[in-house]
Amino acid sequence: TGLAGLKCFNPRDFTTDKHRTVDDKPFGGGPGMLMKTEPLQAAIGAARTSLERDGKGLKTRTIYLSPQGRPLDQTSVRELAERQQLLLVCGRYQGIDQRLLDSEVDEEWSVGDYVLSGGELAAMVLADAVIRCLPGALGDEDSVDQDSFSAGLLHCPEFTRPQMVGERQVPEILLGGNHEQIRRWRIKQSLGMTWLKRPDLLERQQLDRQQQALLQEFIKEHNSNAQSAES
Repeated sequence: TGLAGLKCFNPRDFTTDKHRTVDDKPFGGGPGMLMKTEPLQAAIGAARTSLERDGKGLKTRTIYLSPQGRPLDQTSVRELAERQQLLLVCGRYQGIDQRLLDSEVDEEWSVGDYVLSGGELAAMVLADAVIRCLPGALGDEDSVDQDSFSAGLLHCPEFTRPQMVGERQVPEILLGGNHEQIRRWRIKQSLGMTWLKRPDLLERQQLDRQQQALLQEFIKEHNSNAQSAES
């Protein structure tokens, strides 16, 4: 579609030994290996030069995918989507030399509090999340605004055909065509799903009077249904 472009630079292509070595032992000993500094630095330099040339001088921010980075969330994804060029550095092994981080990297970002074998998957997650925020990336521009986390809450449940799946039916309110009632139901369900699954998100929200009332309505209905199921 031309919305975004991607180029990959492999540090192995910038090695000088016959084995194309891209890892080395850390000073001070310990388990694991670090990415070899010279090939990675050369790959970053080549990628930066390519971006600056193709982007006709646009500023490039270099991002290192790391568990120590700033947590990626929907708000920060939207911030990154405003950038015109990103250079994503993917680590391997135990990571990369701190001096390279200090000299070559502008920002560190994390996709979660867990460890991957390499930064490639994290880079794909970041790229996908950012690209879908670009104008024209989705068939319906409203989709991004209604995604989970866009308003700090989880998305409401969704339903499609058929109306009956086993003994479970689509909520009647979604079939009635009353747009205001549907809007109100979706807000209530979004609040309720967040209360059930991610109460930590609710703690960060300042709910207005309508949202507070809808959340209490959901909680009352949920507790009533739970009691009925137990009896």
